[in-house]
Amino acid sequence: MHQSLRLAAALTAAVLVASCGTGAGPVKDPQPAATTSAGSHAGHFSAPPAQPLRAGERFQELAMPAQYTPKAPNGGTDEYRCFLVDPKLTKEAYLTGSQFLPQNADIVHHAIFFRIGPGAADEARRLDDGTPGDGWTCFGDSGVAGDTWVASWAPGANETLLAPNLGYPMPPGSLMVMQIHYNLLATGGKAGGADRSSIRLRLNDTTAVMTPLQTSLLPAPIELPCTPGESGPLCDRAAAVADVTQRFGAEVGGQAEQLVKLCNRGRPVTAGPTQHCDRPISRAGTVHAVAGHMHLLGRAITIELNPGTPGARTLLDVPRYNFDDQAIHPLGEPVAVKPGDTLRVTCTHDAGLRAQLPQLRGTAPRYVVWGDGTSDEMCLGLVIMTGGS
Repeated sequence: MHQSLRLAAALTAAVLVASCGTGAGPVKDPQPAATTSAGSHAGHFSAPPAQPLRAGERFQELAMPAQYTPKAPNGGTDEYRCFLVDPKLTKEAYLTGSQFLPQNADIVHHAIFFRIGPGAADEARRLDDGTPGDGWTCFGDSGVAGDTWVASWAPGANETLLAPNLGYPMPPGSLMVMQIHYNLLATGGKAGGADRSSIRLRLNDTTAVMTPLQTSLLPAPIELPCTPGESGPLCDRAAAVADVTQRFGAEVGGQAEQLVKLCNRGRPVTAGPTQHCDRPISRAGTVHAVAGHMHLLGRAITIELNPGTPGARTLLDVPRYNFDDQAIHPLGEPVAVKPGDTLRVTCTHDAGLRAQLPQLRGTAPRYVVWGDGTSDEMCLGLVIMTGGS
């Protein structure tokens, strides 16, 4: 997934896959409530009890090595920090579920977990040992070549539980990188308290009956101009892109243009609240669950299969997006995809929310493009599947 488009691994949140449910039809937003919360988007998190272990499974909890006090670099209000954790695997296992436990949910915006294979473990250790303090700065992906997304958390997600025969392969000697996005808008980027988050892994050592999962990311552009009542230097698109680049570096700053090239296919930028992107399927597979991710200006998101054709299907329909409800949605029945099919993600954002939401009031008006910050935006569909590419 993020190997095919590494920009999407800059995700500011999204979650893993839940077990497959029953029933049929597209996934719809179960509670079309408020677009986002009025206060801290994360709030105080209280984890419910984990579901019972199933045959072949065991729990393993991994925590950050020590408490960490984030401080945003480059004059921004967000820090992405990667921490190396070791599940100490001596034989192959499959990750069949996870429950992230944010210790300081007032500042934890989201978390992503990357598997580091045995062949890259030494590289990860060198990166960790060679960086002052705990962990390292990691806008985008983990910073380690060959990493693979295997778990994640965002507000509204609790325990992630996969179907019993589905999981992410974890070879012996694998490490994990815990990437945490700290949102420091409330403190203007300064230290906002310490955090020592953890994750409870659900591992299955009976690998003969397991089917490998992958998570495919479907990013789309954000080209959201200032409202007619707003003005300022960052309402200019070029200035806004330069600002993202200054805060997060050239790789993240270049995503706006990369997404235009990928999704518009030579057509010029068209500013507006709704954007989409199509991704062709190159290998046969089966979709088991879907999710969508935006930030605080998000209004609606959909994921469609073969839109505009007689066999079109809507896999995800969230007509009133709520940042605090980003749980993964299992499909009622798994959906087969084949070469020649197309997946489309469509997002609608609303720049008018900038003046309404407590977190964004007082932030400078800006032309919003893809960016890693809480005051920036994303349009990201997640498709959890077996096979496919």
